[in-house]
Amino acid sequence: MKKLYFFLAICIFIGCKKDEPKIIPVVKKKAPAIILTDERSVEIDTAIIGSYKSETLKQFYNSSENKTVWGNLKKRTYVLSQLQNSDKLGLEPEDYKSTQLQKFEKRVSSLTDIELATYDILLTYNFEKYLNHLFKGKLDPKKIYTDWDLEEKVLDVNNVLIKAFNKNKLDSIVDNIQPKSETYKELLKALEIIDTFPDDNIEKITTDSLTKKISLNESNAALINIKKRLLFWGDMSGKDSLTTLYNAKTFESIKRFQERHGLAADGVVGQGTIRELNYSKEKRKQQIIANLERWRWFTADFAENYFIINIPDYSLNVVEEHDTTLVRNIVVGTSKRKTPIITSTLKTVVFNPTWTVPPTILKEDVVPAMKRNRNYLANKNITIYDTAGHVVEPTAWNENKPNNYRYVQSPGYTNSLGVMKILFPNHHSVYLHDTNHRNYFGRSNRSLSSGCVRIENPLELAEHILNDTVRFSKVKIDTIIASKKTMSFKITKKYALYQWYWTAWSKKNQLIFRADIYNLDSDLYAKLRN
Repeated sequence: MKKLYFFLAICIFIGCKKDEPKIIPVVKKKAPAIILTDERSVEIDTAIIGSYKSETLKQFYNSSENKTVWGNLKKRTYVLSQLQNSDKLGLEPEDYKSTQLQKFEKRVSSLTDIELATYDILLTYNFEKYLNHLFKGKLDPKKIYTDWDLEEKVLDVNNVLIKAFNKNKLDSIVDNIQPKSETYKELLKALEIIDTFPDDNIEKITTDSLTKKISLNESNAALINIKKRLLFWGDMSGKDSLTTLYNAKTFESIKRFQERHGLAADGVVGQGTIRELNYSKEKRKQQIIANLERWRWFTADFAENYFIINIPDYSLNVVEEHDTTLVRNIVVGTSKRKTPIITSTLKTVVFNPTWTVPPTILKEDVVPAMKRNRNYLANKNITIYDTAGHVVEPTAWNENKPNNYRYVQSPGYTNSLGVMKILFPNHHSVYLHDTNHRNYFGRSNRSLSSGCVRIENPLELAEHILNDTVRFSKVKIDTIIASKKTMSFKITKKYALYQWYWTAWSKKNQLIFRADIYNLDSDLYAKLRN
C-alpha cells in the first residue's frame, strides 16, 4: 500500500509540473479548492445553486465553500468578453446569456448580496457551458444520427476552469480547450474571411434562363448574375461590363470558382456550378458554423499514423508522423446508402476477397433482378448457397424466401470488391476496398457506392501499409492476385481510421467548399440555433 501511495504521489507531482492548465478528460476526483481573493465575496444559498440541477455547478461551489468567486474585475471581464464574442468561434452569445450578464456587470457595484450571488452563478454556469461546447460541441451526434460512430468526448470542466482560475491563466483556457487540428483552424479562418464580405443582394440565377450548359463564347441572359456572383466572391477581379457574353475572362473565373468547390474545372457552366453559385453569403457562413460543430465532435488527438477520409471531398489521405505520405481518390455511398462516420483502427488486408451480398442490396437490387432473370446472379459469378452450404441452382431458387440463402461472389478482377479490401472494426459492416467500376474515379461526383469506401489504385496502398518489401513487394502482391485465392494479412503497423464528413475550410485565405452530398449542413445549423 505504501508503494501505491508513493506511485500516486509521483504521478501527481509529474502531472502538476507544467504551469499550463491541462484538459482533464474524465471526472474522477474532487475539484481543487478555489483560491479566493480579497475582492467582495458573499455567501451563496445552496438552494439557488440546486435550482440549476447541475452536479458540476454544485461541485464548483463546494470548492469555494459556497462563496462567490468572480470578484476580480480582470477575470470577470475576460469571461464576459469571451461569451460576448463567441460568435467569432461560430457559437451564439445568447446561448450563454451574454446580454443578461452584461446588464449585471453594469450594476455590479450596487448589486445586493442575492443579486451578486445570482450573477456569480450565472457567470460560472454559462462559462462552463461555453467551455464544454468548445471542447465537444453543443449537440450530441449520437442523438442526431444513427450512422455516426464516434467516441464520446468527456471533459472535467471544473478541474480545467479552477486550475486556470487559481493560476490566473484564464486567457489561455479557451485556446487550449479547442481542437488542435489544422482543418479546425482553417474553419475558424474561413469564418473570419466570410465576415469580411459585404451583404449580398444578387438575384438568384434561375434555371429557366439556363436550358443547357454554357460554354466559352456563347451568350446567355444568366451570365449577368453569374458574373456578379464571381465578382462578389473574388473569383473574378476588377470590373466587368456584365454583358451576356461568356468571354475568356469569365471562363477563367468560372474555372477558379469550380476548383474551389470541388467541381470539374472545365469552365463549362452547368447545373452543378449554378447550384454552388446560388449559395448566399449567409448560407455559406451557416455551412462553416455547422462544420465547426462537427470538428468539435471529432477526436481531440490524432494517432501517430492514420487514414483520414473526407466523405464529401471524395479523398483519402495517409498521414504518418505528421507527414502526408499518400493521397487517394475515393468513391463513397449515395445519399440513400450513406457512408457512415467512423473512428476505428485498420486491422487486415484481404487479397482476392469474396463478396457476400448484404441484406439491403439483396432486397433492393438482387431480388427484383432475379425475378426478371434467373441467370442474373450467374452472370455476375455469384453462387447461391442454402443453409446447409449446398449450392442452389438459379432455377431452384425460391423467390418468396430470398433470405434463406447466402449469395457469394467468387474472387476476381470483376468482383464487386475488386481484388482487395481493408477491414476495420465497425458496427456498419463496411470496409475500404477496390471496385469493379474503376472508371468512376474520373468523375467529379463520386457519391456512387452502397456505403463502403472504394479506393483508387488500392494495391499500391496495400503495399505501402503492409510495409514489407520481401513478403509484399509489388511482384509478390501481383502473384497473389493472379492466384485468385483469398488471402488475409494482418496490418502490423498501427493505423487509425478517421472516416469523417466536412464540407468547408479555407486555404491560403481562400474559402473552400464541397457539395453537401448528404444534406446535413442546413439541418445541423438549424439545430444549433434552436
